[in-house]
Amino acid sequence: MKDFFRILRRFVPPYKKYLVLNVIFNVLSAFLNLFSFALIVPILNILFETNKQIYTYTEWNFELTNWDWWKELPTLIKDNFFWYISNMIDTHSGSFALIMLGVFLIVMTFLKVASMYMAFFTMIPIRTGVVRDVRNQINRKITQLPLGFFSEERKGDIIARVSGDVNEIETSIMSSLDMLFKNPILIAIYLAGMLIISWQLTLFVFLLLPIAGYVMGKVGKTLKKKSLLGQEQWGYLMSQIEETLSGLRIIKAFNAEKKIQDRFEKSNDIFRRTTNRIYRRQQMAHPMSEFLGTATIAIVLWYGGSLILSENTTMDASTFIYYLVIFYSIINPAKELSKASYAIQKGLASMERIDKILMAESNIKDPVHAKPIGLKNHITYNDVWFKYKEEWIIKGINLIIPKGKTIALVGQSGSGKSTLVDLLPRFYDVNKGSITIDDTDIRDATLYDLRSLMGNVNQEAILFNDTFFNNISFGVDNATQQQVEEAARIANAHDFIMASDNGYETNIGDRGGRLSGGQRQRISIARAILKNPPILILDEATSALDTESERLVQEALENLMRNRTTIVIAHRLSTIRNADEICVMHEGEIVERGRHDELLLLNGYYKKLCDMQSF
Repeated sequence: MKDFFRILRRFVPPYKKYLVLNVIFNVLSAFLNLFSFALIVPILNILFETNKQIYTYTEWNFELTNWDWWKELPTLIKDNFFWYISNMIDTHSGSFALIMLGVFLIVMTFLKVASMYMAFFTMIPIRTGVVRDVRNQINRKITQLPLGFFSEERKGDIIARVSGDVNEIETSIMSSLDMLFKNPILIAIYLAGMLIISWQLTLFVFLLLPIAGYVMGKVGKTLKKKSLLGQEQWGYLMSQIEETLSGLRIIKAFNAEKKIQDRFEKSNDIFRRTTNRIYRRQQMAHPMSEFLGTATIAIVLWYGGSLILSENTTMDASTFIYYLVIFYSIINPAKELSKASYAIQKGLASMERIDKILMAESNIKDPVHAKPIGLKNHITYNDVWFKYKEEWIIKGINLIIPKGKTIALVGQSGSGKSTLVDLLPRFYDVNKGSITIDDTDIRDATLYDLRSLMGNVNQEAILFNDTFFNNISFGVDNATQQQVEEAARIANAHDFIMASDNGYETNIGDRGGRLSGGQRQRISIARAILKNPPILILDEATSALDTESERLVQEALENLMRNRTTIVIAHRLSTIRNADEICVMHEGEIVERGRHDELLLLNGYYKKLCDMQSF
């Protein structure tokens, strides 16, 4: 229950106004329900003429401080009500009294169902608002967490948490709100009515209900554990679907459709078996509560009948039927309570999975007292060491990058080139040493200020399912059409954009799927040009292009690199011949550095790389 209340405290407070209204309407509907049932007694008395008692009208002497008056109030209301009905029968007829009672019953029922509807009405903003808030929190956290967090998480599993787990939490919270603010209210008011009618019979009921509740609680204890397992398996299924969609080209090229199908169907069958166990246990709630409710009513019938048949009873048959109707009305809220306990267990299991994202700590944070940062002189790597887990990836790198110069990083795959560059915008933080921009440690500046200095063009152009205009202006507020077009012209992208159906308002598809590789890369370059950053990072920007596309992209890159501090990661050594300095990396260290001609004369690692490419 502690975890359950924690969920309520986290997500429900913004909707307290609706919650208060929901409670008010629930209380109102319960009282109206109770009073409408009370009409059963006079209707039965009229139909079967079971009550020959003569009632008299009693004046109300309302005194708040008189406790005896409060004790006599229920009897006073009952006697006056029955006097009114008896007088109506004597004055008009029994049929007329039945008609008036029927009209009154209709009015009371209308008010009751209207109150019930308003209770549901006020719950809707809570339901939709909580789901919106949880998804916003997850999305906000995803954008804030460092890249290292997602290297250990499957994307499909994260998508499953945003979809399925959030829906489970919605169900859990709504069930818990019913459990706290609707069903207990109904049960409490109905029990109060039952106490007024017969405290002996109600005391007997009190002894029965905890037994039924204990049995229901024992059934649901293992549901949370099974639900958590089911949600994890669902996340694994979503991961497989995401991998299949991303790798369809390779799957088909290697005739691996059957393998992928078998893998998915095996996992899907495991998920099905787990879901079967969850649903079977969950569906046990209704029949068990039905059985326990019927058994309880049978016992109440026996005990209540004994009270009626006893000589000193104060309860007649019509009142006992009214009592049974009220008691049976408790059964539905009790059933909903049992169902709610199951839903809450499933919701708590989903909350654990979502909290792996929401409660994840980011080790890359803004400093408490941030310093301004800007590039005027140079970027410096000071004895930088870095590792993802146990093995060092970057080992004691010392590097100075003067403003306006182009530094190229070359080396075999896995030598640490991309990792070294990722440390500059603080995608990861160094383990030892420091990186400074004009003697200001990058960890002393805010992430926003630091990354505002940089523009990225990667090997895989990361584009969004949006228009040309929005992709180029991505990250630049209030960009004008003229500015976007100018950036596209510099990137050699304007012509093919204008040749599309709607020009700059043409949608480029998922990940730019409607464009060629060279076109995607030029849009990525146009985006960097529009940002106009003082520091430019090019990571294999032309390695995946054909000769013609490479020529156009290389020309666009030269336009972009002009008068900027540029760090280039390159496999094609022909693209970095004119770099101001080339750093050759091997197993996390810079083993050679210099200009192209100087490195060739060393006859070392760089010469071997050039010879291999020439060959």
